[in-house]
Amino acid sequence: MTAVIGAVLIGLLVLVLAGCGCVVWADRGGPAWTRVIAALTVRAGDALRSALRNRRRGGSNSGGGD
Repeated sequence: MTAVIGAVLIGLLVLVLAGCGCVVWADRGGPAWTRVIAALTVRAGDALRSALRNRRRGGSNSGGGD
């Protein structure tokens, strides 16, 4: 079971690093497919950032009586 979790985490790490590499390569004028992957990577990062921001905002408002 732990081997499967480790393999999933390593796979996720590889995808993140590849996405970051495509962002840098596309910024330096890489091929068209790198621009597509870079755009998807940036959108995924924005979505994750927004979800974390909303989660924090929801958590801080639920405990207060203001």
